[in-house]
Amino acid sequence: MFKKAVFVFLLVFGVMGLSQAESTSYEQLSPPQPTQNPDKVEVIEFFWYGCPHCYHFEPMLEAWLKNKPENVDFIRQPAVFSKLWALHAKAYYTAEALGVLDKVHADFFDTIQNKRQKLVDKDELAEFFAQHGVDKADFEAAYDSFLVDAKLRQARAMAPRYGVSGVPTIIVNGKYKITARLAGSQENMIKVMNDLIKRESKSAAD
Repeated sequence: MFKKAVFVFLLVFGVMGLSQAESTSYEQLSPPQPTQNPDKVEVIEFFWYGCPHCYHFEPMLEAWLKNKPENVDFIRQPAVFSKLWALHAKAYYTAEALGVLDKVHADFFDTIQNKRQKLVDKDELAEFFAQHGVDKADFEAAYDSFLVDAKLRQARAMAPRYGVSGVPTIIVNGKYKITARLAGSQENMIKVMNDLIKRESKSAAD
């Protein structure tokens, strides 16, 4: 009888331990935030080009994107916590407006993280874009456009909205926040993200 009681205790304790481990690998947002398309599972990555942790996370994220589930909407979200972060966010939206984001995104990381060029002002950004075939006049027109300014204003409000205080951070479907600290590692961030995507997909199908 004693052995049976001990076994039941250990079984219950083990299940509780697994549940606790799962619950601490992400943070549930309260209240949940609306998503752009309720028919999709939305995944947002908050990042900054000057963040070495984001740079190291990028290859893992790119590998995941190659096999991204069809029902997932993925959104890159530049975080804005300072003037320099805002400048780099503006560069991101400028590249997006010019249709060269896929062409410059990885190299923007590389230029800052490996080539040690900080890209700290408009002139340096213009030169960077010129190296990628963008005419200076076209760069300036996009950089100073109402569209880019509007997106930058929106970006400033995004991190507080989701309770993001550092990068990289992943938000799944407006409900769950994942960081390396919560997940235990950047590799586990991907695993937790996939688990939550499956959970949200199943919930939508039920």
